[in-house]
Amino acid sequence: MLMNIGFIGAGKVGFSMGKYLTERGMCVTGYYSRSPQSSLEAAKFTDTGQYLDLRSLAEDSDAIFLTVPDGVIPAVWEELKVLPIQNKMILHCSGMLSSAVFSDIGRCRAYGYSIHPLLAVNDKYTSWEKLAGAFFAIEGHEKHLNEWKELLESFGNAVGVLSAGDKVRYHAAAAMASNLYVGLAHLSEQLLCGCGFSPEHAHAALAPLIVGNAANIGAVGCVQALTGPIERNDRETVAAHLDNLSGEAKDVYRILSEQVVKVAEEKHPDRDYTELKGELKK
Repeated sequence: MLMNIGFIGAGKVGFSMGKYLTERGMCVTGYYSRSPQSSLEAAKFTDTGQYLDLRSLAEDSDAIFLTVPDGVIPAVWEELKVLPIQNKMILHCSGMLSSAVFSDIGRCRAYGYSIHPLLAVNDKYTSWEKLAGAFFAIEGHEKHLNEWKELLESFGNAVGVLSAGDKVRYHAAAAMASNLYVGLAHLSEQLLCGCGFSPEHAHAALAPLIVGNAANIGAVGCVQALTGPIERNDRETVAAHLDNLSGEAKDVYRILSEQVVKVAEEKHPDRDYTELKGELKK
């Protein structure tokens, strides 16, 4: 897939995607940003060019990534759509938005796509290295969709093709596994602090458990990775937990435990979890 790729936006995602593509032999023309310092920094990091006006980048690029915050994408598109972008590919990396955010793109005779790496991009200088192991969700116009899929797969990435209508549900799943998991870990640390741990000691105590469990889930899947009292069908332990919890901690424990029972039933279809489920309903 031979093309010149430009970036509008020089934040963490722009840095990371540009570096990832250049390291794999793709031709990145360069970066345009409202902050000239940011676009210059990104251009130096990726050994590409800096653009000081949007038109020049659009003219030089066959594919244009809008790596700007989600809320800014529509406004940037409004600026881009009045430029000569016929037959060009317009892309963004939002997890929640679909290519439908590029309104009237058909009238511009261009093609819209969303390409989202399922990865927490938290550092503009190092996150690109982790993209090698990331899953990519893509959707958009059928004309070039398979080309993007095959390109990413040629890099060694797993790729899933979504419909535009599924992007919000997909993003909710990602948020639950990533962002909401942070909330669960924080709640667990708070419970340990209630046992006399300092915040630092609570974090240090739970970190190996969290990392090890995540590694097991990644290696063998949720069903085989499941351990603990629910998996053992230990109703008395679960009841004791509930008796010692209150407020939101108790609510979170109960709701997540009901989900874990479903995993346990899948792992042990011969076990009867009726009494344990009744305990959770009390």
